[in-house]
Amino acid sequence: MHIYLFFLVSLQLYKQSFFFMKPAKVLFICQEIMPYVPETELSSICRQLPQSIQENGSEIRTFMPKYGCINERRNQLHEVIRLSGMNLIIDDNDHPLIIKVASIQAARMQVYFIDNDDFFQRKALVCDESGIDFFDNDERSIFFVRGVIETVRKLRWSPDIIHCHGWFSALAPLYIKKAFDDDPCFRDTKVVYSIYNDAFDESFRKVFNHKLLVQGIEQEDIAEIKNKADYLNLTKLAIRHSDGIIQASPKISSKVKKAAEESGKPFMVAKETEDFSDYSEFYDLLLEQA
Repeated sequence: MHIYLFFLVSLQLYKQSFFFMKPAKVLFICQEIMPYVPETELSSICRQLPQSIQENGSEIRTFMPKYGCINERRNQLHEVIRLSGMNLIIDDNDHPLIIKVASIQAARMQVYFIDNDDFFQRKALVCDESGIDFFDNDERSIFFVRGVIETVRKLRWSPDIIHCHGWFSALAPLYIKKAFDDDPCFRDTKVVYSIYNDAFDESFRKVFNHKLLVQGIEQEDIAEIKNKADYLNLTKLAIRHSDGIIQASPKISSKVKKAAEESGKPFMVAKETEDFSDYSEFYDLLLEQA
């Protein structure tokens, strides 16, 4: 009997140690990635971080919008037919979801692109050549985030960590924690939101709140943007629904940093180095939490 009990205890300890040793699955939702768009602080980190995490033994998936300025032939993008074809409804309008993929050969890393003729054919990212924000950035960000979520569900791939980069991904924590909280793909997922010095000028349209109210999301879940959906309030919304916050830029808005520090969530100021070990340690910290 004692030997049997010892065997059961040993087996349980082995299972637990195996669970903690297995590589994490990390989903990166990125506003921009080099070399598909020009180099910025954000696009550079979103190029280097996934590669570093992958080389550290984790399994990754990486997504960004397929902006119209991306040369599909030069970058060898091709459509993934089995993942495309779904329609996403935003404000009672149907928008076809097109999924494309390309590889960064030097990094042995695939990048998935969310595409749609209405939102991502213009030859710019989030503003026109005069620096004026696109009027439909609210719907573009909704489409991008929901497109990523639906594609991951189609892939039947359950990430342990979802890491969101840039305000264009700020709605992902809300959707994951509210609209898809019971989905098997995301039930135990930890969401990380990285804050950059990338504020936009124009507030989203007043009807933005209404467009977010899908099943699972109530008015109280989007209280931060009830009166004004500007950069600060959108970031506060992302902070509330995330499990951990990272300050990716050396300098960010003092109001945004205060919101992150006072949220009670794990908060890290990233090191200014090409070594991303601090990110891995932050992921581990979140995964250890119940």
